[in-house]
Amino acid sequence: MNRTARLYALVEELRASAPRPVTVAALAARFEVSTRTVQRDLQALMESGVPVRTTPGRGGGWTVDPAMTLPPIHFTADEAWALATALAAADTSAPYAGAARTAYQKITASMTGPTSAAAQELAARIVALPSRTDSAVRAAVEQALTDNMALRLSYVDAAGRESDRVVEPAGLLTAEGRWYLIAWCRARRAGRGFRLDRIAAAASTGEQAHPHDLAELLLGSAAAGAVRPTALASLTPPPPGLTHAQPAATVPPRAAMPHTGVP
Repeated sequence: MNRTARLYALVEELRASAPRPVTVAALAARFEVSTRTVQRDLQALMESGVPVRTTPGRGGGWTVDPAMTLPPIHFTADEAWALATALAAADTSAPYAGAARTAYQKITASMTGPTSAAAQELAARIVALPSRTDSAVRAAVEQALTDNMALRLSYVDAAGRESDRVVEPAGLLTAEGRWYLIAWCRARRAGRGFRLDRIAAAASTGEQAHPHDLAELLLGSAAAGAVRPTALASLTPPPPGLTHAQPAATVPPRAAMPHTGVP
């Protein structure tokens, strides 16, 4: 068994035993390698971000949080190419671009031979003109959406006016190359859209946000017909008013905001 296959197998062995810890000696015997090799492999997994951890003392050993990892997924060559090129094309200013980059690296690292060369050659043909979004702003928006937390924003509108407000995120809208945070604005007491590249600063308030339905916030706006991207359509059923009938990118960016347009 080569090292790459052994690293995958180590994670699966720990997943199968979770939450019971497994000793290095037991793992070494299982994979017929030295304990030193297992220690190096576990350290490499930790450094690559796999949530493996060790518990010292009697009854201790190595464990992995199964909720934080996925089992191996076997892609066809075409599926791997599609994912690699889509992730390679992700705008660096887009939400979750950092996670997209590391996912791309993992997928390409798992490919070998002609498959790897073909995917990298295809990815090299894709270019993008990124919009300007501060990385700290993007990270704050991502975290607020993930944790459902209220955000304090400094926002610059189309006329160059800056305002401060607290918003409760509901979701993200993409339209013609632009990304928007759709949220309930406490100051306006209504749904509003905020272009990510116009957010000058963003920070969590530490408050839990009230739940808001994305389709309801878009209702009555030019973005009322927004749809989930085809690739995401099967993950969750569409809420009332949000369908899969047309591409989201058909929504004009300046008119895509709830109510009166870009705040």
